[in-house]
Amino acid sequence: MPYFAYTARDARGQLLQGVLESADPGGAAAQLFARGVTPVDIAAHEPPRTIQGFAGATRERIRPIDLMLFSRQMYTLLKAGVPIMRALAGLQESSTNATFGAVLGEVRQHLESGNDFATSLAHVPRVFSHFFVSMVRVGEMTGRLEEIFLALFHHLEFEQFMREQVKAAIRYPCFVLATMAAALVVVNLFVIPAFAKVYEGMNARLPFMTEVLIGFSRAMVTGWPYLLAGGIAGTLLLRAWRRTPAGKATWDRVKVELPIAGRIVLQATLARFARSLALALRSGVPVAQALLTVAQTVDNDHVGRAIEKMRDGLERGESVLHTAVAAGVFTPVVLQMIAVGEESGALDDLMQEVADMYQREVQYELKALSSQLEPVLIVCLAALVLVLALGVFLPIWDLGRAVMHG
Repeated sequence: MPYFAYTARDARGQLLQGVLESADPGGAAAQLFARGVTPVDIAAHEPPRTIQGFAGATRERIRPIDLMLFSRQMYTLLKAGVPIMRALAGLQESSTNATFGAVLGEVRQHLESGNDFATSLAHVPRVFSHFFVSMVRVGEMTGRLEEIFLALFHHLEFEQFMREQVKAAIRYPCFVLATMAAALVVVNLFVIPAFAKVYEGMNARLPFMTEVLIGFSRAMVTGWPYLLAGGIAGTLLLRAWRRTPAGKATWDRVKVELPIAGRIVLQATLARFARSLALALRSGVPVAQALLTVAQTVDNDHVGRAIEKMRDGLERGESVLHTAVAAGVFTPVVLQMIAVGEESGALDDLMQEVADMYQREVQYELKALSSQLEPVLIVCLAALVLVLALGVFLPIWDLGRAVMHG
């Protein structure tokens, strides 16, 4: 649909300018009259640039903190009675992120084109998620938009907290594993070949462990380009597979079934599900629609598909508890809370309690994760050192013993 730039005057005679989306100039004029303003001039206008163009120009990534600040500031401005257009204009001018400021400018253009606020946000799906847009739409319909923005701020804050906790928990294990991998590469490419030259002059039979290490080292020295290319190709293929719907669902299922970290991933996912569902229900969204929206916010396709099956069951007339049991991804605690909440009519409150409980559980589990992984890492490191020590020093020890007996 084409765009038209307009100049108009409101009831007080003030001059207004903007861009409208309409089929023709007459439709644009009708939109302006419907808003209570009188058009002065209407001319064809180029379509507004998308967020991809702005991102390419500024090269500044939009961070979760930008959405958090936007939600909190919108709550404050709307609560103070500031109109949406003026609030967006002020936030656009004061934004410290040029890309996000461009996004707000694009949202304003869509608002000026006659779209509602939620639809205007939906035009930038890479920035505003389906859940975010759905909550804003509910806020517009119920007249509680400022409350929705406050709830979204707390929701985004919770999401950011969970991400930071996970990063902090895996930082130490990843550092140890990376160090071990680097040490293994250095030993096989530089240390063992030097010892191999010494062993060749002994003209003696080498221990089995030493032969294995030398063979592995020679394979790495001669074939490291192929190993590097294979590793890069494997990583790219894995990333491409994870982008497919089936691959992502399989990968997400594997994540929740991991021996140690799987329990933490599942608890974090259930906390995200419970908090999102509580927010949607408190906003007045019907349960079936809320589940459809929540399925896209749990950040796990395996659990998300199970939630979508719950929605299908609800549309067939089944109870929330029955569909949750059939989904097969919820813990007994969540099922019990769903049963009590459905019976008492306080499902939103009990889901909030589930979210708070699992948030505390995840915090505790993440703090204990390093201590749980530390013995495993120590055993792996000790085994690596033992293999290298036996392979490198056994021939020297055998040679020294032979010289002493000779």
